[in-house]
Amino acid sequence: VHMAKAADGTANWYALKVFWNKVFEIEHILSQDGRESYIPCRKVIVESGGVKKEERKTLIPSLMFFRATEQYACDLQSRLVDKIMLYSYLDRNNVRHPSPVPEHEMRMFMLVTSAGDDGLECFPEEYMRYKVGEKVRVTGGIFKGAEGFVKRIKHNRRLTVTLTGVCMVATSYIEPFFLEKID
Repeated sequence: VHMAKAADGTANWYALKVFWNKVFEIEHILSQDGRESYIPCRKVIVESGGVKKEERKTLIPSLMFFRATEQYACDLQSRLVDKIMLYSYLDRNNVRHPSPVPEHEMRMFMLVTSAGDDGLECFPEEYMRYKVGEKVRVTGGIFKGAEGFVKRIKHNRRLTVTLTGVCMVATSYIEPFFLEKID
């Protein structure tokens, strides 16, 4: 997470689809503007010319998030129209607005995607149709504190965390004794 804070208190999280997977370039632009950003990544060791170094590799290509006001989000879309697509919605008057990501959903998404789990899988929006199942909180292990829904994926019980209208991530198998039902 790049931790530069937005200048005002009315900031929300917004999702971006970044063309040609240039998320780190957009991260730099947001940083220069003093904006907080998050790119779901894992660290990998890369060897080049006999030298090993650690690099960030995106978990979900072309997807990143930033915290800002709605006005800044609109201005960013206009300024970088050939580089990004801001996730948005049409209101009842057919006016397009940036879609804010709820703070709680973003915290859960960040907790799960930053835990370093090798079994983490990401699914595009069309897989989010799984709305059945119990809502749970993880009480132990690397995902402790995460909340989501239990789903069966590839014959395993997994915790799924959804960013409404953006994507869903599923953890690796979580032992049932680490789960607590939430009403």
